[in-house]
Amino acid sequence: MNNNVSSPERNNKRGVSLKYHAGALLAVTAWGVSFISTKVLLQNGLSPVEIYIYRFLLAYIFVLLLCPKPFLSHSVKDEVKFLLVGICGGSVYFIAENTAVDYTLVTNVSLIVTTAPLLSTLIMGVMYKNERPSGGFLFGSILAFLGVALVIFNSSIVIKVMPLGDMLSFLAALAWAFYSILLRPLNAVYSAWFITRKTFFYGVITALPFLAIEPELEPLSVIMRPAVLGNLLFLGLFASLAAYFLWAQSIKSMGVMKASNYLYVSPIVTLVMSAVVLDEHVTWIGYTGCAIIMIGVILSEKLSGKRLRPGSSSNPR
Repeated sequence: MNNNVSSPERNNKRGVSLKYHAGALLAVTAWGVSFISTKVLLQNGLSPVEIYIYRFLLAYIFVLLLCPKPFLSHSVKDEVKFLLVGICGGSVYFIAENTAVDYTLVTNVSLIVTTAPLLSTLIMGVMYKNERPSGGFLFGSILAFLGVALVIFNSSIVIKVMPLGDMLSFLAALAWAFYSILLRPLNAVYSAWFITRKTFFYGVITALPFLAIEPELEPLSVIMRPAVLGNLLFLGLFASLAAYFLWAQSIKSMGVMKASNYLYVSPIVTLVMSAVVLDEHVTWIGYTGCAIIMIGVILSEKLSGKRLRPGSSSNPR
């Protein structure tokens, strides 16, 4: 009798888990496409800071309509945490990543930024003894990372060391790792909509000083071009609003390490969309990298030594 009762419960849990895995996949897919949209906007004259401000401001306005209350968190301490979330997952990450392209090769930036899942895993292992990754999980993650390297070097295998750009790329990866980690305790107390709204608010506020030093802003006529407005709407409503909400939900359900592993899928989406939209050539190296990424992500899930408890606050002891 117990088996008959527990079986539907297990099926229900499996269905819920599958929903959050799908959410994480949709989020990283939107982020993979966002590179293409960003490139189109840059070609239309917008600066990296302008693109970031417009997309996050647009997302904030919509999420404010969906979740207007409560405006403040439960304590000053939590409000500081949300400020850090906005800095790490918003202003610092995007501005550092986009600025790095001006100082180093795009391949360098892409490769270094995709170390974020590994950094998240390592930092979580140091902070929380009960969440140290298993050998199988690390093997799958490293395999996925090697696949990312192949995807990035799809059209070029030239590596140059340019310290400033590479350091900015690593700063972006580190910022995203801490953003994912900061979400964990907040997810135990606040809703995903509230967290998403706070992230956008502080992300915009902390980016305004960068906008102030821009030499010249593009006029409204440029922003209203169909190609520009369409891509800004995609970045604001899908790559920001929807994707960040889904990501917060996935972190809450699966934990930082498992959710972060899906970030390795993003280069696959970028590679495919670059070929379709921008007519960029895809070599056998790129296709091989895509296959290795998927194998690595699957292995990291199957070989994981334990499952993180959804909603656990994981306070360090």
